[in-house]
Amino acid sequence: MSRTSGATPDSRTALRVCPLCEATCGLTLTIEGTRVTGARGDRDDVFSKGFICPKGASFGAADGDPDRLRTPLVRTDGELREASWQEAFDAIAAGLGPVVEQYGPHALGIVLGNPNVHTMAGALYPTVLLTALRTHNVFTASTLDQMPKHVSSGLLYGDANAIPVPDLDHTDHLLLIGANPLESNGSLCTAPDFPGKLKALRARGGTLTVIDPRTTRTAKLADRHVTVRPGTDALLLAAMTYVLFEEKLVDLRDLAPHVQDVEELATAVRDFIPEAASEACDVDADTIRALARELAAAPTAAVYGRIGSCTVPHGTLASWLVDILNILTGNLDRPGGALFPQAATDKTPRPAGPGRGFALGRWHSRVSRHPEAKGELPLAALAEEIDTATPEGSPVRALIAIAANPVLSAPDGDRLDKALGSLDFMVSVDPYLNETARHADVVLPPPPPSQSAHHDFAFNTLAVRNQVRYNRPAVPLEPGRMAETEILARLVLAATGMHGTDPSAVDAMVIDSTLGKAVQDPHGPVHERDPKELAAQLTGESGPERRLDMMLRLGPYGEGFGARPDGLSLEKLLAHPHGIDLGPLRSRLPQPLKTRSGKIELLPAPIVDDLPRLRAALRERPAAIVLVGRRHLRSNNSWMHNVPALTGGTNRCTLHIHPEDAARLGLADGADVRVKGAGGEVVAPAEVTDAVRRGVVSLPHGWGHDRPGTRMSHAALDPGVNVNQLLDGSLLDPLSGTAVLNGVPVELAVCP
Repeated sequence: MSRTSGATPDSRTALRVCPLCEATCGLTLTIEGTRVTGARGDRDDVFSKGFICPKGASFGAADGDPDRLRTPLVRTDGELREASWQEAFDAIAAGLGPVVEQYGPHALGIVLGNPNVHTMAGALYPTVLLTALRTHNVFTASTLDQMPKHVSSGLLYGDANAIPVPDLDHTDHLLLIGANPLESNGSLCTAPDFPGKLKALRARGGTLTVIDPRTTRTAKLADRHVTVRPGTDALLLAAMTYVLFEEKLVDLRDLAPHVQDVEELATAVRDFIPEAASEACDVDADTIRALARELAAAPTAAVYGRIGSCTVPHGTLASWLVDILNILTGNLDRPGGALFPQAATDKTPRPAGPGRGFALGRWHSRVSRHPEAKGELPLAALAEEIDTATPEGSPVRALIAIAANPVLSAPDGDRLDKALGSLDFMVSVDPYLNETARHADVVLPPPPPSQSAHHDFAFNTLAVRNQVRYNRPAVPLEPGRMAETEILARLVLAATGMHGTDPSAVDAMVIDSTLGKAVQDPHGPVHERDPKELAAQLTGESGPERRLDMMLRLGPYGEGFGARPDGLSLEKLLAHPHGIDLGPLRSRLPQPLKTRSGKIELLPAPIVDDLPRLRAALRERPAAIVLVGRRHLRSNNSWMHNVPALTGGTNRCTLHIHPEDAARLGLADGADVRVKGAGGEVVAPAEVTDAVRRGVVSLPHGWGHDRPGTRMSHAALDPGVNVNQLLDGSLLDPLSGTAVLNGVPVELAVCP
C-alpha cells in the first residue's frame, strides 16, 4: 500500500484484481480509513494495463453496499434473526446431521453459484465439501451457462476443463457466435479490454465476423454481421463444416498426427448442405459458404462461441462444432488460432499419452433421469428433486447454497421458490438476503471483496495470455466478520460431522493429501521426497496462502520445492504486486489430451447419438416469436442491481422488439406487453428497436427483485421481471443438461 498524493493522512492506495466479471482487470483502490472511496485501472498491471469498465470503477460502491449482511442470520420461531458465528455453525451441525443420518447423503443438495469462481474461497473449499459429502445432488450455474463447452471439450480432448481460447492478440480472422464481449467483457475467454483487442484486430487488417440475432455493440464493430435465427447455431456451423469437406478446404496442418475420425466426420455432416440449413437458420446458402471459405482462407483464424450458442437446444453440438471448425482449418493449438492456456496453479504437466477419457451419465437424477455431466445435474431439475416423491430414493430434504440465487437464475423460479420453503433445512452463504437466501435457516455472510485475498484460479485457465497475480486483503477484516475462507472451512466441518474442529485442519488435510500424491508421481518435481519436509517449506500467513504457495511450487512454472530455483512461489509472487507475465499462449499438443486414444477424438459416441436430433431440426419450422436474453455491461447476472451506480440508463429490464413486430401488435414504445411462455408470464415495458431481428424479442437475465422477505433496498425500487419465469425447465440440451434459455417460443399481448 502507498499514500495517495494530496489526500488526507489516512488515505492510501492498494492493488486489487477486480472480481466483478471474467476480465480480471487490475485495480488501484483509494482507501480512506477502512472504506474504499475510489477505483481506477492499474496501469502497471501485467495483464490489464490500466483498462477498467464501469463495474470496476464502481468497486467501492459494491464493496460498501449498506445492505450487505454483517452478521450471520439464524431462523428462530420462523424468523431470521442476527446471531453469533458460533450459534450459526451450531445450528448447521444440528440441522444437516440428522437429515443425512436418516435419509443418506443424496438427501442433501449443493448449489454453487457463479460468484464462486470469482473468489479464492469459492475455488478452494467447495470441492473439499463435495468430496466429503458424497452426494450426487450437485447443481451449479454451469448448466445455465457453459456446461456444453465443458462436455464438448471432455469428449474431444478427454478433459472437460481443456477449453481452448482465441488468440485475440494475434489472429487474422475472428468469428464470434452467440457472444457479445463488448457487453460481457468476455466469458470462457479471460481478456481485459476485449473491445480494445477487437479494434486492434481491425486496425491490423484482420476480419471480425459476428453471428448473432441481435445487433449488439459487438456486431456493430464487425466486418460481417449474420443475423441467424435463434437456436439454429449448430445447424449453421454444421453447414460450414460440410462446405470445408465439400470444397476440399480441410487442412489440419500440424494437427494431423493428433487427430482421428476425419473421414467419419465428413460422412456424419453430409446431410447439412447449406441449401438444407439455409431455411432453418434464415441465412442464405451463399453466406454460409462464404463464412466457411473466409475461415479457411485466413492466414490464422479462430472461432469462438459463448452463451448464446450454449443455452440452446443443441448447445453441446454447437460447442463441439466451434472446435471442429478450428481443427479442420488447422487453427487449433496454433498462434493466431485457438490455444490452450497454461495457468500457474495447473497441475504438474504429465507426459503426453492416453488418459482416462471423459464419461457422461455416471448417475442420473431421481425424477426425470437426467444424466450427470461433469459431476453435476441440471439446475433446472432442482425444484422437482425437492418437491417430487418417487418410489426410489429420497427427495432433496436439505440444501447448501453457496453464492447462488437460483430463484432468479433457474427456470420456473415460482416453483423453486415454493420448493425451497418445504426443505427440512437450508444453509445459504451469501452477502445479501436475496430471493433464494430468504428461505435459509442459516445465512452466512462473507465479507466484502476489499477484505478478502484474491487469486484467479479458474479464470487464469482461460486467459488469453499466461500470467499470475495475487492480492492480499486491501482492508483489514472488520470486527465481527469472518473471512470467507474460514466460513467455508467451518461449513465443511459442520456439514461433515467434525463441528468444533479447528478450521485450519481443512487446509492441513488438503496440503497433506496433495503432497502425499505429489511425491508418488515419478514425473513430478518432488518424486520420493518427504511430504512433511515439503509442507514445512510452505510460506504464507494463512492456510489458503499455504495452499496457493503449494500449487504455485508444484505447477508448470513452479520452483518445485527447490528443483527449479527460478520458478514460481508465493514469496516470488508477493514481490511482484502488479503480477508476473508468463508469456503468450503457446502450442501445447499433445500434452493437454486425456482421451483414451491419446488423440483428439472428432466423433465421440455421444455426439454421434445426438446428430439425428440435429438432422431433424433441418425440417423444423420456427415459432412466430422467440425469446433471447441479453447482457448489460454494468451488471453480472443478478448480483449488482443493488448498486445505484450500476443501474439506470441502458441497464433496464425492457422487452426489445423489432418495429415491424411492434406495429403488427399495435404496440407503442414504452407500453406494457404481456409475455407468456411455458412456465408462466411476465409484464415488461416494450423498447421498440431494430437491434433485434423480426420475430425475436429480448429480455435481460437476472431481474425480478420483487419477492417479500429480501433486504436489497435499491434493487426493490426497480425490480424488473424474471425472464426465467417464462420457462418451465423442460427444455434442456440433453448431453449437458443445460437449460434452453434462447430461442424459446413465447406469445405477446398488449396490456390494456
